[in-house]
Amino acid sequence: MSGIPLLIVFVLAIALMIVAISKWKIHPFISIMGVSIILALVAGIKLTDIPSVIGAGFSGTFTSIGIVIILGALIGTILEKTGAALKMADCVVRLVGEKHPEAAMIIMGWIVSIPVFCDSGFVILNPIRKALVLKTRKSSVAMSVALSMGLYIAHCFIPPTPGPIAAANLLYQGINVEVNLIQVMGIGALCSILPMVAGYFYALYIGKKVKAADEAENMDSATVSTYEELKASYGKLPSAWLAFAPIIIPIILMGLSSALDMAGNNPAIIKFLGTPIIALAVGLIVSVVLLATQGKLKEFYDMTNDTLKTVGPILFVTAAGGVLGKVISSSNLINFIKDNATVLSSLGLLFPFLLSAILKSSQGSSTVAITTTAGIVAPLMTTLGFTSPISAALLVVAIGAGAMTVSHANDSYFWVVTNFGEMEPQDGYKTQTLGTLVIGLAALINVLIVSIFV
Repeated sequence: MSGIPLLIVFVLAIALMIVAISKWKIHPFISIMGVSIILALVAGIKLTDIPSVIGAGFSGTFTSIGIVIILGALIGTILEKTGAALKMADCVVRLVGEKHPEAAMIIMGWIVSIPVFCDSGFVILNPIRKALVLKTRKSSVAMSVALSMGLYIAHCFIPPTPGPIAAANLLYQGINVEVNLIQVMGIGALCSILPMVAGYFYALYIGKKVKAADEAENMDSATVSTYEELKASYGKLPSAWLAFAPIIIPIILMGLSSALDMAGNNPAIIKFLGTPIIALAVGLIVSVVLLATQGKLKEFYDMTNDTLKTVGPILFVTAAGGVLGKVISSSNLINFIKDNATVLSSLGLLFPFLLSAILKSSQGSSTVAITTTAGIVAPLMTTLGFTSPISAALLVVAIGAGAMTVSHANDSYFWVVTNFGEMEPQDGYKTQTLGTLVIGLAALINVLIVSIFV
């Protein structure tokens, strides 16, 4: 199957999946896997190829973020059990004040996601988010959405994340100009303003409409009555430096490796230490040192066991989303979109935005959407009238804006945010999916405004 019928089948498959999860209360893993198999059959993928497609989609997710999620979650558990998360929350509140923790979350997420993948960033920063919920008594959902949006914007806009770097290389080559990543970073930062503002206010709005399992009142009833009593239950909290070290050190390692990659001179040892898995492993070692200083090293085995039990369901649902994305990419849908790209080419900057948004929504990966769109647009740049380096930078960001529109069940980040934010899947569509639509449209408006002046 190909063409318009396949596009209709895809839309119906996504609708069926949403209904199965939200209305029929079928577990997300079963719903996504079932829809993926049905879609593979209807889309015309060879019967003998379907098992390998499913296996590749499932294992590919574990390869890319599985270990990262496990290590990040284990670090988070240790930060919670030692009181380090509470110490970090105190430091953040002192910087921004108790009235605006959502602003702290979105800004912190944006900064952290420049060197760190958004999936990893959310897992790493989640202990701070939970501690701030208890400290400030603000909405857990608002804090989750603010953190998620901040991470997502930088992930799609700012090198050295792989998508923007790959797009910049392709698009600058399209006009035979040497790539200028500093220019791309500057335009990306400038075009982050409106989506950051929109994401912040959407977080405040949706936080009043949706409730999560880890709201402050729920955490109180499960632990102690007040934040101060919780602090007292830990005895002496660790120092600020030691509390932040398990998070800051991996970020520094990944950021240093990315910077040296951009400079074209990255030593093997830095490249090794800067890979997310190794960087987080170093962070875990530091967190174990923190655990030892708090006299709780004997609890490490039980913490690891409990963390694996918690993370397991998240990993399997996330991997199911990877299967759906792989099924879609193995069908003729992506080729159909490529073949009909010229129909949209008269729309200017709207063309790369819409193309990237279609690819993002259909197969789930922002990085794939960015690189695929850039590959399609690069040969058309002169035809479309994009002939200057600054227009190439704007195209990178326009493509990035489309690649965040929207995050839903076939995106691993959707499940990371929904599960670690302790929300029901149906609430994920109200928070993460609609939130990424809001910031994606705001980003497009920001790009169009900037294009008037540059």
